[in-house]
Amino acid sequence: MAHSKYRLQVWFDGHVQGVGFRYKTVEIAKGYDVAGTVENLDDGRVRLSAVGDKTQVREFVDDVSKVMADFIRNKTEREDYVDSSPKGFSMLM
Repeated sequence: MAHSKYRLQVWFDGHVQGVGFRYKTVEIAKGYDVAGTVENLDDGRVRLSAVGDKTQVREFVDDVSKVMADFIRNKTEREDYVDSSPKGFSMLM
């Protein structure tokens, strides 16, 4: 696991689509050393996947959660480690 990177996946539930959630998440990511994606799911949730240093990833997700708190009803998290990480942070359609 010496070369593995921390990954946190978060599924946000609530009124999280159609409110600029993905756009705001990409903007917030610019302030952190994280890579990953954010996407709308067919079931109305938003899925965020962030890879990087555990502290940076956690702070980033906490920031997203605070900024978008009015729209989030619930969130589910899953953490693991991956051997490679995506480049940059992007919004999936």
